[in-house]
Amino acid sequence: MSTSTARGLFKPLAKANNNAKTLVATVTVLLAYGTVSVATASEGQASANGGASWSIMIHDIIYLFLGTVAAYLMARVRVDRLVKMAPTFTFIGFGLLLAVPVIGVSANGGKRWLGRGSLVIQPSEIFKFCSVLFVAWTIERYHSQIGDWVQLSIRLGIIGLGVGLIVIEPDIGTTSVILVVVFVMLAVAGLSGQVLKRMAGLGVLGILAYAAFRTYSFKRLTSFLFPERNLSGSGYQLLQSRIGLGAGGVSGLGLGHSREKWGLLPNPHTDFIFTIIGEELGYIGAVAVLVLFLVFLFTSVRIAQKCTNSTYRFIVVGITTWIMFEATVNIASVVGFWAVTGIPLPFFSYGGTALIAELAAVGLLYNISNDTSRTREITIQNYELSTIREMAERRNANSRYSSHSRGPASDRNY
Repeated sequence: MSTSTARGLFKPLAKANNNAKTLVATVTVLLAYGTVSVATASEGQASANGGASWSIMIHDIIYLFLGTVAAYLMARVRVDRLVKMAPTFTFIGFGLLLAVPVIGVSANGGKRWLGRGSLVIQPSEIFKFCSVLFVAWTIERYHSQIGDWVQLSIRLGIIGLGVGLIVIEPDIGTTSVILVVVFVMLAVAGLSGQVLKRMAGLGVLGILAYAAFRTYSFKRLTSFLFPERNLSGSGYQLLQSRIGLGAGGVSGLGLGHSREKWGLLPNPHTDFIFTIIGEELGYIGAVAVLVLFLVFLFTSVRIAQKCTNSTYRFIVVGITTWIMFEATVNIASVVGFWAVTGIPLPFFSYGGTALIAELAAVGLLYNISNDTSRTREITIQNYELSTIREMAERRNANSRYSSHSRGPASDRNY
């Protein structure tokens, strides 16, 4: 990128208003809490890998630094130009997803990463961020067309293809996040209930198809309903998670004193980090996490309400849905209210690309919260209603023409 292009793409960092200050303070506390949680939850895994107890935490801090840089850049980017570049970014993300089956790195039963050694990225996390921008761009550019089911399928076809590649990895967790984000953004933009029902119906058919072709994975997804039936297999993680949360009680066993992280609970610093928080810091520590995410939700909602640019508001809705959906599903999975899908706990779970993408999204929220640009309200036109309206306008026009034609005739009759 040339210097002139960089200058045109970025602007001076805006002074934070009250919502932006609350956002930064909340995310800072979440990140500090998350870093400490990764440090203590990863001790067992780090020792098993033959490294120092803090080796995984050091990598997490490196990712945190890169994420902070991404947040800073997104806080300074010119959002209108970022939105215009959304198709380019999305096709780049799609290209990375295409590369995963060919040259991707396999781990934990899936092929989801690109790179070697410590330089590894997860393209699905990048595609998740790009999807938010692309849907906002599509709504802005084609809101008069995508009320039609066929046009909607064409315009968002790249998202569907990307989701298909993520399913193949397989990564049902990220797939569900992207689909929910797209669904909510379109619903907020005014997509008709009939089309939304079709989308939901396709989602159900997709789940049934997945269950038919991958019965083992589907059993894992539904094991939370009756975990006691397979305690040595798919129900084991949930059992250990409940034991850990129960052992923590009200005040916990103390920071660093978890027993589950020493080989009893798989993935203690990633998918099940909330369990370690509950075990070491008790219900008090667990409730603190919930309160922080609620503050994040209310702050993001206020940013959306204050936003005077319709396209930017859709971006805020997409990011908020993304972060809150992941947090809700992760915590629900850990306590046994939902299936274990591998969805991380934002700002807490160890994961490089995910953390960088989350912080980039937060930087964009900060940027939008200080934006004062104004646009007209953008609403997806209901295809059926617009068709009826056009027919009514034609009838009115024909009626006016007929009346005008009859006028001179009646005059002559006088």
